[in-house]
Amino acid sequence: MYEVELKVRASHDAVRERLDALGAEYVGSVTQVDTYYDAPHRDFAATDEALRIRLESDGIGDGESTARVTYKGPLIEDASKTREEIETGVADADRFDDVLDALGFSPAAVVEKERERYALGGYTVTLDTVSDLGEFVEIEREAPESAVDAVREGAIDRLRDLGLDPDEQIRTSYLGLLLDSSE
Repeated sequence: MYEVELKVRASHDAVRERLDALGAEYVGSVTQVDTYYDAPHRDFAATDEALRIRLESDGIGDGESTARVTYKGPLIEDASKTREEIETGVADADRFDDVLDALGFSPAAVVEKERERYALGGYTVTLDTVSDLGEFVEIEREAPESAVDAVREGAIDRLRDLGLDPDEQIRTSYLGLLLDSSE
């Protein structure tokens, strides 16, 4: 399965107004802390891959959190941030970090963000506030390889519905943006 994603920098206030006017459904808010890893056997920056452990807690702040490990493959096209994504739950993030450490993987960077999620026309619209980077809007949906083009076109339509310009798309991950800003 592929994750088809478009991302732009945008002020959240104006987008929230458009989401409300379009009848989007508020899904919820979460806090995410993503730890990305370097591999001992290849350079993920060179291969355009990523491995991360994500800790996610709900917006209520009740202390409940979940952990997931995710592999992200290289981008498969120039028109969006579409890539293979393989993800699974992890019962104990610290112990999984120990497993990665034992295999020679090392933490490379941490990305922290607050996310508000909405459902709109079969897509997830996410308003992200990323520490040290600012506000972004992502529109995404999973698709089999045979449907990537159609799903991307639909995401472009959703961006336009929100008053956002698809030509301002950012294909760089938050990790890449954070690393670029620290240089």
